[in-house]
Amino acid sequence: MWYNLCDLMEVFCMSRPNFPKKAVITGGMPYGNKSLHFGHVGGMFIHADVFARFLRDRIGKDNVIFLSGTDCYGSPIVEGYRKKVEEENFAGTIEDYVMENHLDQKETLEAYGISLNFYGASGLLDAKEIHQQETYEFIQNLYDHGWLEKLVTKQFYDVKAGCFLNGRQVIGKCPIRNCQSEKGYADECDLGHQYMPEDLINPRSTITGEVPEMRDVVNWYFKLTDCYDILEEYVNDISSKPNVRKIVWETMKEFLERPIIYVRKEGIETYKNIKDQLPKHLCSDLENVKDSFTIEFKTLPEREIACEILTKNAIRYRTGKTLVPLRLTGNIEWGVKAPSLEGEEGLTVWVWPESLWAPISFTKTYLKRMGKDAEEWKDYWCDPQSQVYQFIGQDNIYFYGIAQMPMFMAQEGEKLRINPDKGQLQLTTLVANHHVLFLDKKASSSGEIKPPMAKDLLDYYTAEQLRAHFLGLALANKSVSFMPKPLNPAANENEQDPVLAQGNLFTNVLNRLVRSCFYASQKYFDGVLPYGKVSEEILEVSKKTILEYEKVMYRFELHQVHNVLDTYIRQANKYWSRNNNLANQNEDTQLKRQTLIDGFHMVRVATVLSHPICPEGTEKTVDYLGFDKEKFFSWDNIFEDNYFFMEDKENHKITELKEKEDFYVKHPSQFK
Repeated sequence: MWYNLCDLMEVFCMSRPNFPKKAVITGGMPYGNKSLHFGHVGGMFIHADVFARFLRDRIGKDNVIFLSGTDCYGSPIVEGYRKKVEEENFAGTIEDYVMENHLDQKETLEAYGISLNFYGASGLLDAKEIHQQETYEFIQNLYDHGWLEKLVTKQFYDVKAGCFLNGRQVIGKCPIRNCQSEKGYADECDLGHQYMPEDLINPRSTITGEVPEMRDVVNWYFKLTDCYDILEEYVNDISSKPNVRKIVWETMKEFLERPIIYVRKEGIETYKNIKDQLPKHLCSDLENVKDSFTIEFKTLPEREIACEILTKNAIRYRTGKTLVPLRLTGNIEWGVKAPSLEGEEGLTVWVWPESLWAPISFTKTYLKRMGKDAEEWKDYWCDPQSQVYQFIGQDNIYFYGIAQMPMFMAQEGEKLRINPDKGQLQLTTLVANHHVLFLDKKASSSGEIKPPMAKDLLDYYTAEQLRAHFLGLALANKSVSFMPKPLNPAANENEQDPVLAQGNLFTNVLNRLVRSCFYASQKYFDGVLPYGKVSEEILEVSKKTILEYEKVMYRFELHQVHNVLDTYIRQANKYWSRNNNLANQNEDTQLKRQTLIDGFHMVRVATVLSHPICPEGTEKTVDYLGFDKEKFFSWDNIFEDNYFFMEDKENHKITELKEKEDFYVKHPSQFK
């Protein structure tokens, strides 16, 4: 049903969302030890690319930088390289190993039409040097502003292997309450929970299988435990913003609990006997305990002392999520060098912190490659009228939200502020997705359920079909399963492949509309685009659709983009079919002409709005229309009709469309 004029006026009276003058879009960095699987591409990169393509059309391509890169450092890469050498007799260096995976990742992203301006690597080529310098400056700033502390902590040591263990070189059970992960690594689990190394349950070395010792090491830590108040202020601020997903601020809130220990019910009597030995704390009502009771401490060190006492007294407990000091340095050999501070030499930077400022390094590298001054990075990162959008998975909210935000604030001084001045490093906007499952299970390269590789999916679907499907899964709202029929043993042979549902809007419905308009123009008007005024009802619904689409993009409700397009394109098809049939029945030449004028206008609107999802099909449409692509897709001209793009309005000829030629194509395997 078409919208009436009153509805349209209501929309126009509403304020349109404001987009930044310049923008950087980042995609979470994959480790350099693997090829990309479906989760990398479908769970994050496609969403980032759709928004980046929209923003280029919306604010101008020269004002947008879309970048990501291979995360070159960290224990997963060290372990992957070690196994490749041992099991496959790989003769190259670790840098060769990372480069091989980097090029493979880049090739996969290009196959999916991921339009990155720059896909770098933190430890390779020109980005390596720039990232090293950025690391020095970033950490030095934290130190100069009083935000670093040198701590002696426990670290796992494999006596048999004769080395300290980092990250995934040690594995055990996550100590965080209610977390069932059996993949707890040195100080984080695979679900993103952070804890002190000594709290890991049943640790063992992945190198030798031995139970490691705990030995003292000295490292630099960011004072994250001093950031409760500013993080609470930040979370309260973003929770009221329409373009910040609920999962971001709700997840961040979970880490802002004070240090808590959960003690099993059966430990009540023992606790009563030793409670005076514990640091000052608050305890829940012991008279109404169901499964466990809580002990809350003011500081993390007090909780750690209590954990030791509880362990000595054989009291079973789990710890809760809370802020812990963020380790910045370590002793892993393959890593970015840390600056020498207070005589501590030879340290490298833990991979997670340095990956947070890697996008700044990549921005500088990209600008230099483009022949520009690297200092122009500040135009994108340090101006309140610009914005950095970071697309991530929910597991990474801790690092990008809890850790990154105060570290960015701390770059500017001792006092932390959520609204920095112009010229200071601004806070980014996080766009986090829930997990994308595979056949209703969480898949992992290191787990029992292996995820399908992104490249392999292109044996069954086109890139644009997959782009449409992953966008339509609504990962902003909840975890959703990817159920490709060719890879699903339980699939019903008589049912449609669910992966094709969203893509059918383009390969069937929109394709039919565009073809119909082209064939009608060729048949009745000698391939000339009919000149005339677009009907008011078509202008009304088109304008309202455009404005709704814009709001949906602003709020990152990317799954709703498909719904907006679906409504418009199907209505356009109905309008075309009804009026074209009526014109044919009545041999009404004028109606046929008007229907074609309106039809091509609807094609224009649908093509512009579909551009971020289906770049190949939409750009082919513009080529056949004979229009300038940049001018056509620019939102500066979004409310113009087709004649705006013509030099000769009454004699503009379109390219001949051959019989059975498609603009939005299906995969060859889908034809029987």
